[in-house]
Amino acid sequence: MSRRQARTGHDQPSGDTVDQSTDAGSRVWTLPNLISFVRLLGVPLFLYLFLAVEADVAAIVVLAIGGTTDWVDGWVARRLRQVSRLGELLDPFADRLYILATLLAFTAREVVPWQFTAALLGRELLLLGALAVLRRHGYGPPPVHYVGKTATFVLLAAFPILLLATTTPAVATAAAAIGWGLAWWGLVLYWVAGAFYVVQAGQLVRRGRGAAA
Repeated sequence: MSRRQARTGHDQPSGDTVDQSTDAGSRVWTLPNLISFVRLLGVPLFLYLFLAVEADVAAIVVLAIGGTTDWVDGWVARRLRQVSRLGELLDPFADRLYILATLLAFTAREVVPWQFTAALLGRELLLLGALAVLRRHGYGPPPVHYVGKTATFVLLAAFPILLLATTTPAVATAAAAIGWGLAWWGLVLYWVAGAFYVVQAGQLVRRGRGAAA
């Protein structure tokens, strides 16, 4: 994989498609990017509802919408052929921001134990280290792996259910069982995806050193 491919995660097209792809890739104001921006606005809204005014029902709704729309921006981008470099960065950034903000808020109000939060944050630190190594060797972030997308979707689905378990006694037992089942599954997949990214980063660095030699 070349350095350009490592940054984009796509093969280089040919002919007229190159110009169209390049033009689309540099666009900012597209529908999928707008969806990602709206998802980002949901993060401070959730924090305000959950921590400032403790409107837990509204916070659950915001979390549920943020989690279930995780796939929408990517689907729209592919459907309308509006895939852009900004969108490729915004989508995983919005996912991580949702996860980190929710974890910290949940830990503050003791919805989840700090050990669970530490386990997820440890994976983020590992990934930051891998990204720093890639940047030092001239590479951008690797393409998002399907295992990582699955882990993100599962975690974003688990969070509103866990919050529901603490706010609605009538369904607390069932919601806690489902929520924690999804949360632990998501945690394992999150670390598996992190391992894939580290291995991929190591392969790119070794390949670059071999080419330089």
